[in-house]
Amino acid sequence: MLDEIDRALVHALHLDGRVPFSRVGAVLGVSPQTIARRYQRLRTGSSLRVVGLPRLEATGGAQWMLRLVASPASAQNLAHALVRRPDTSWVYLTSGGTEIVALVQADPDVADHSLLLRDIPRRSGITQVSAHLLLRTYRGGPSVWPGMADALTPEQQEQLRGPQARADGVDGRLEEIDRRLLAALARDGRATHTELGAAAGCTPVTAARRLAELRERGAVYFDVEFETSQLGARTKALLWMSVPPARLAHVAATLAGHRELAFVAVTTGRTNLVANALCDGPADLHDYLTVRLGELEAIQAIESAPVLRTLKASSPMGR
Repeated sequence: MLDEIDRALVHALHLDGRVPFSRVGAVLGVSPQTIARRYQRLRTGSSLRVVGLPRLEATGGAQWMLRLVASPASAQNLAHALVRRPDTSWVYLTSGGTEIVALVQADPDVADHSLLLRDIPRRSGITQVSAHLLLRTYRGGPSVWPGMADALTPEQQEQLRGPQARADGVDGRLEEIDRRLLAALARDGRATHTELGAAAGCTPVTAARRLAELRERGAVYFDVEFETSQLGARTKALLWMSVPPARLAHVAATLAGHRELAFVAVTTGRTNLVANALCDGPADLHDYLTVRLGELEAIQAIESAPVLRTLKASSPMGR
């Protein structure tokens, strides 16, 4: 488990993935060297990683959630085939290790679901496939799971908050240099301006200026990949729910306010609402399903799938 400084650092990185360690140290009352050591220790021992990701509004793309059921003998190979693809993120093994769930970045007008399955081994043993287009994300992406953002006081948060995007909406115009910068940030959101310039084929000064412009335009956000069990969330489950269309937006907004949920989105498909629950243990998941969700009469049906392993997190570049 993490101590107060570790938790505060994780919270600070959510507020600004590129925040200088000197500023974090000054706010927390410790030296920059202490913050740097804690960061390196968390990277090594808790799989912490800061990544810079484009907003969907900037890329013009769409996200699909794939659910694949395969034989026990082939599920692992199938999951790792999805991990290797540059257009996937959040690849999970669920339901006893025979179901694979993954997010796939795709062109918004893709109609042939088979295109989402390219590069999958022909003898992958798939027995069932479903693809769900994410229509709106209510929690996830730039909005953080509250369990990672409860260590700093409001005053400390204000001192550590990163540059804010303009209030007039996301400007998604991307040039080739921006795409190269985003690819580098997806590998390491804290890469130096020198490293970003080398990746983008420009000077460090140009890289710094372009990155500042991307942040101001709201075209990029920073996420923190982290082993949430270090924060006490040892039981994870994907929840697939059915809600009448007239109540769907209200229920989704309500769930987005639940501390137990790290991700909430409205989707297409037989179920129309998906969420990722992070709980302390099976008993806590039971209480969440039967009490908090049980109180929402608009949820007509729910399917829960325990997450056994997270093979890939938010960055499509992997580790």
